[in-house]
Parts: sequence; C-alpha cells; structure tokens
Amino acid sequence: MNPIIVLGSGLAGYTVVRELRKLNRDIPITLVTRDGGDYYSKPTLSNAFAQHKDAAGLVLTRAADMAQQQNFTLLAHTEVRAINRENKQLDTSAGTLSYDKLVLALGADPIRIPLQGDAADEVLSVNDLDDYAKLREKLNAAKSIAIMGGGLIGCEFANDLAHAGFAVSVIDPGAYPLASLMPEPAGKQLLGPLAKLGVSWHFGTSISRMDKTANGYTLTLADGSSLQADLVLSAVGLRPRIALAQQAGLSVNRGITVNAQLCSSDAHIYALGDCAEIEGKVQPFVLPIMHAGRALARILNGEDTSVIFPVMPVVVKTPAHPVAVSPVARDEIGAWQELAMGNGAKMVFADAANKLRGFVLTGEFVGERNEMAKRLAG
Repeated sequence: MNPIIVLGSGLAGYTVVRELRKLNRDIPITLVTRDGGDYYSKPTLSNAFAQHKDAAGLVLTRAADMAQQQNFTLLAHTEVRAINRENKQLDTSAGTLSYDKLVLALGADPIRIPLQGDAADEVLSVNDLDDYAKLREKLNAAKSIAIMGGGLIGCEFANDLAHAGFAVSVIDPGAYPLASLMPEPAGKQLLGPLAKLGVSWHFGTSISRMDKTANGYTLTLADGSSLQADLVLSAVGLRPRIALAQQAGLSVNRGITVNAQLCSSDAHIYALGDCAEIEGKVQPFVLPIMHAGRALARILNGEDTSVIFPVMPVVVKTPAHPVAVSPVARDEIGAWQELAMGNGAKMVFADAANKLRGFVLTGEFVGERNEMAKRLAG
C-alpha cells in the first residue's frame, strides 16, 4: 500500500499527521518538507524577540522526534518539482514518490512589493524559523526598524520590537492600523498605545526607494518624505502557494480550491492551511487550520465527515493594546455599530437583516471575547 503523503511541515501538515495517528497507528504516512521539519508555533515568530527567544528556542519538537513519536517517514530538505496525477506520483529531489492520497499543506509566501534603489533586495520578511533566525542576527546591529505594513503581523512585530527598545516606524498605504480586519474607530485605538512604546506611524503612503547609507538605509516614501532605518521588515501579507497545484492542473483561485471535505478537483488530493481556499474562503489563522486538520484526519481514515468552522475570534498579539476580532467577509453587506468606546472599542457588524456577523473588541473590552463569540454563534 502506498502511503498518504503530506507536503508541508507547518501547523496544517503536522495537525493532519497527529490527528490521523490518534485514529490509526498503522496507515503509512510520509511527510515531505523543503525545510528541516522542526515543529514550532508560527504565530510566535512575531512576538518572540521581547521574550528573548531565538529560533532554536521556538522549536517545540525536533523533526526526528516527531517522526518517531508519530510513526511517519520524514523527508526533510526535499523539493517537490511536480505532481503526476495520472500515476499518483511526485517528482522530488529525493526521487519519485508514489502516493495513495496526497495532502497539500504548502503554506504561503510573503508578498514582495517592488522597490527602486540599490538596497531593494535587502528587505527582510519572516515566514519561518530560518527567516526569524536571519532577523535575529540582523537585529544585533540595529537600533531603528521600518516595517512595511500596518496589518496584523506588522502591528505584532511593531509592538514586540518597540517593547524590546527599538525605534520602530510603520509605513502603510491605508488610513489606520489593522484596516483589513476592523473599522476605523477601532483600528485607531492602537495608535496612541503603540506610539507610547516608540512606534511612529506613516499612513497614506508607502516605500518607493530603499538606498544604502554608511550606517543603514534611506527610505524614500511615495509622499516625498524620507526615513532612516537600520533594517526594513516587510509584513504586507501572504500569497497562498498554488503553483505546484496549478501546474498539475488542479482547480485554483486565490488558493487551491477544495470542498467541505478538503478535497480538491482530484479525488485523491486534499489541501488545507494557508494554501487552501475552502468553499470560497482562505482562512490563514490557527483555529481554522486546526479544525480543518482534525476533519481531514477523519476523512483520510475513511469517515464520512466535513469540516465545520465554529466562531473563531482572531487575537492580535499587541499587549500595548490587545485586540480580538471576528472578521467579516469582504463581500458581506451590512454596517459596523459602536456599542462602547473608552480605553478601547467594542463594535459589532450586523447584516441587512440585523443579524450579527462579526465583532471587534480592543483594550478594556477584549475580555468580553467569549461572551461576544457566544452571541455571534447564536
């Protein structure tokens, strides 16, 4: 019997393996990853510096130990070049691999904004442990940091690095922090608390040039102003890795399109995590990935089931001004309503029928997250 092959050693891939092993200790599993395969929590990358954790300190379980504990074959540092759907085989740098079922847990790549200037290729991004190790090394000689992007990851890094004593500048073409997740009155609540830590905000503009200086970089902004920084970190978002699936002729849109059974347009190939678009939605957060992983494990074990997502608020790790939000779909018709304002914001989104579809809690109101989630579920 050919194994179930899982491509990817992030939260999605490892959740499937671990949950499947709870159900079935005998089914053969091979995990293929292009990195070392160590198990860690990716969300900790954006708040680890102030906790004095290096890359090694973030590892929860070494890859070899995971393979032994969960009884699977590990192929680390292995590139997958192509999927041969007709023969149910993979062309890899470790040779040809045959599969019974294939799980794509490929993750996503950082979006790169094209820049002018002789230092344009020196922008850093942090998407895995190796990236974080590189950032830690660069930070040893840095005092000032410019962050491209005022979204979730940008704000988390800004809080973490400013708390650690760095001078942080956040540059974003939007009008306020976390603009893709929440309305303006709530997003602007973060401005003051993070500014007190040492974060300077630059909204309504972007970096157009990045040039080397004797001690760092000169950043020329689209509005004509300029900044000096020792290091530039890009946090403008992620793009699902769909190229391998696309080359294999699988149906793709923003992500690899799958149904409620996590099955792609090929009955033997499944996808989940950052690379997947599940029934029209890309859900790149921890709780949806874990729910999908548990459901897929049952499906791979022969159960007739579907993934069901409960209300899953997103917690933004900005201790200077905590945030919990249940995001609203981009195409949802309705309006945000203010319930309370003070040292934070409490807002809900109601649709045209006045049914609750989302909420945001910041600052003093964030402790009401569970209560609000129950209201939303009801």
